[in-house]
This record gives sequence, structure tokens and C-alpha cells, in this order.
Amino acid sequence: MIHTMRVLVTGATGRVGRAVVGSLTAAGVPVRALTRRPEAAALPANVEVVAGDLTVPESLDAALYDVSAVFLVWTVPPASAPAVVERLAARARRVVFLSSPHQTPHPFFRQPNPMAVLHAGIERLIAAAGLESTIIRPGMFASNTLFWWAPAIRADGVVRWPYGAAETAPVDDRDVAAVAARTLYEDGYAGGDYVLTGPESLSQAEQVSIIGDVTGRRIRFEELSPEEFRGETAGTWPRPVVDMLLDAWAATMGRPAYVTTTVPDILGSVRPFRQWIADHATAFTDGGLGIGRSGTRRVRLVRWRTADSGWLTPFVT
Repeated sequence: MIHTMRVLVTGATGRVGRAVVGSLTAAGVPVRALTRRPEAAALPANVEVVAGDLTVPESLDAALYDVSAVFLVWTVPPASAPAVVERLAARARRVVFLSSPHQTPHPFFRQPNPMAVLHAGIERLIAAAGLESTIIRPGMFASNTLFWWAPAIRADGVVRWPYGAAETAPVDDRDVAAVAARTLYEDGYAGGDYVLTGPESLSQAEQVSIIGDVTGRRIRFEELSPEEFRGETAGTWPRPVVDMLLDAWAATMGRPAYVTTTVPDILGSVRPFRQWIADHATAFTDGGLGIGRSGTRRVRLVRWRTADSGWLTPFVT
């Protein structure tokens, strides 16, 4: 059964949240979007935009009025999480939480990760509150390539990166958002715990090669040692982030990425990495990122989030 009662979307101006808003409105579901700066949201006119901040739980009271379900994205410190979840449980029936694949039995996802600890804690709060819940666990986002490689490709066509043979299964942000939206407005997903990946295991060097093939550019992959990568990112990436990424890539060497069929099982199809690159090709050629409104980029290094994030990545909003 499809429900058309109002859904509250937190993180509504982020890369996944914005796409969730779009999927819900396309399905005819009334949407209320939560953002700290409604005047800058630039969301469709048929979306109700309200001010609110997860670090100020009482600011959610008005936003939760007459809401049946909530899409929860957590990108702030954890101190306010208990009070926020308590408010969700008092007002809403269902919550879909964008988490991470920290329970996945693959070495790539089993490395120490403070964000996974945060996610696990929020999952426990949701369970204890008695909320009807669905947990969405995306792996590596295809859009990480925008932050990681697009500037270098535009500059000189050389990607300097470690562990070129390490394999991941990049998932399209739009597929993650579409799955989240479906679980918000359709029955049958309560209690679900879904790991979302792209359809194929690709090495990092193969991903760079696909970018070159799709864009028609000659791109060279230059292997860096872990220490060289630490030097390249010094002062721009937090050192714990770099160390966690290096540990994760090292742990997956010699084995394929973890791949699930969850996206096509729920949606009927899944976008391959090549399609994501084709749809965002100008981000690698003309200086624009090719996502979000007006093609601009804001990058937040959250201690510690991500993966918009995807998992273990800087969070692009």
C-alpha cells in the first residue's frame, strides 16, 4: 500500500536528501523539508520548507506536526541524538535512517570507523524508542569521484591515488534516494535493513579508466604509496580520515567488492557506474561539479561523517 501522509526529510539540501525530496514529490507524497536555512534551500515550490536543526531538538517540534514518516540523516555531533529520537517517536510512526554498512561481513567495511560507532548508537536509540524503522546502508557513493578525482582530471588528466587495484561497488546517489523514498511511502519495509551497492565490483583504476572512456579524455592513473597519499592530503583532509581510507583499501586488496542486489530488488533496476559518469560528465571536463543546483560544490569534512556518504568520505552537500 502507498501512503500519502506527509513525510519529513532531514538533510533535505544534501546530495541524498535533495534526491529523496524529488523521489517523494514525483510519487505524489506531501513533503516537508527540514533545513537550517530555508531561504537558501532552492527546493521545488510544492515542497514545504521549514527551519530546524538536529543539534537543537526543540526546533523540530513544529516540523514534526502531522508527519507520518521521517527520513533521518545524521551529520552533526551525537549529543542531541537521544532527544531527537524521543521527539520522532512521539510524533511519527516510521523512520528511515541513512546509516552505513558497518555490520557488513567484508573487510572494507570492518575497519575502525567513528562514524559507524555513531550510526550504531543512533540505531540502538531508534530500536529502544519503538519506532517502525528501516535502515539504509549505502556503500561507496559514485559521486565521491567528484571530490576525489574531478579536480585532478580537469587540471592535468592525472589521478594520483593509492591502492589502484582496490575494488569497490559505487552506488548511484539517485538509487539510494529512490530506495529510501520507496521505504518511506510504501508498506512492507518496516524492520528492513538494506545494504545498497552498485551492480559491479570495480577497481579504483578501472573507475578512472571508465571516466576517461566516457568523457573522451586521456586520463592516467599514477599509483601512490600510502605515505605519499598522506603527504598529498596533509592539511586538507583530517589525518584519521586518511588513515581509515587507507586501512579499508588495504584490507580489500585481492578480493572483489561486496555487491548486493537490493537496489534492483526494490526498484526493478540499478544504475551502473558508467551511467553515473555519463550523467555527470561535464564535472570532469568543464570545471563544474554537475550536481545540485547551479553546479556548485560545498564540501564539509565532518568529524566524522559521511557517505552522502557514503561511507568514509568527505560529505558533499
